[in-house]
Amino acid sequence: MTVLREMLTRHHASPEAMERSQQKRKAMERLGLGREQAGLRRFPTNPTTQKGNLAEVVLAEYIVASSKLALPTYRLRYNPNIDQSMKGDDVLAFDLDANPVRLVVGEAKFRGASSAAAVIEIVDGLLRSHRSGVPASLQFVADRLFDEGQAELGNRVLECAILFARNKLRLDYVGLLLSDAKSAARVNDFTPATSVRLAMISFGVDVPDALVHSCYDQLE
Repeated sequence: MTVLREMLTRHHASPEAMERSQQKRKAMERLGLGREQAGLRRFPTNPTTQKGNLAEVVLAEYIVASSKLALPTYRLRYNPNIDQSMKGDDVLAFDLDANPVRLVVGEAKFRGASSAAAVIEIVDGLLRSHRSGVPASLQFVADRLFDEGQAELGNRVLECAILFARNKLRLDYVGLLLSDAKSAARVNDFTPATSVRLAMISFGVDVPDALVHSCYDQLE
C-alpha cells in the first residue's frame, strides 16, 4: 500500500509542488481559513477519477519497471481539473536509444467487477490508437519538456513523428485491467487475436474499491 501511495504522489505532483501546497495550507490554517484549503488539493476526490488514475499509474510504473522504457514527464501533474479524467493516451513511454526508437502506448481501465466487455473495450481503444498513427499525446509530452527547459529531449520526442512517417518507429501497445480476482482469467479468455504488437495484463485484488480508498485516504 505504501508503494502505491508513493506512486500516486509522484505522478500527481512534484516534491516542490507538494511542499508549496503544504506551506500554503499551514498559512491558511493560521488565518482560520480551513474551508478554502480544498483549493490546494493535488489529488482527486471524485471516485471515478481516483479509480482511473490509479489504474493509469499502475500501468505506467509496470511498463517502466519491466523494460528500458522511460516516462519523460508525468502527465497527471498537468491536469487542469484534478477531479476529471485527462484526455489523451493513458501512458506514453519511450526508449529513444533503441534501434529503431520504440514507443509504448498504454491504456488502463479500473472495473469493480471484471468482464469480457472491459477487456474488449481496452483492446478496441488501443487498436483505434494504432489506426490513428502517431500517438495523440506526443505533442503534449514534447511541449511539457520544452516548458521544463528540456529542449533537447523535447526535440527527440518530436522527432518520433518524423520516424513514424519514415516507417522507422516501433509502436507497441499495452492494456491493463485493474479489477477483481477474476481479472486474469477475463484477460486470458477474452483478449482477441490481432496482428498488432499488443499485450494485455491484469492486476487483480479481492476488493478493488477498498484498494482505491486505501490508496487515496488522507492524501492532500
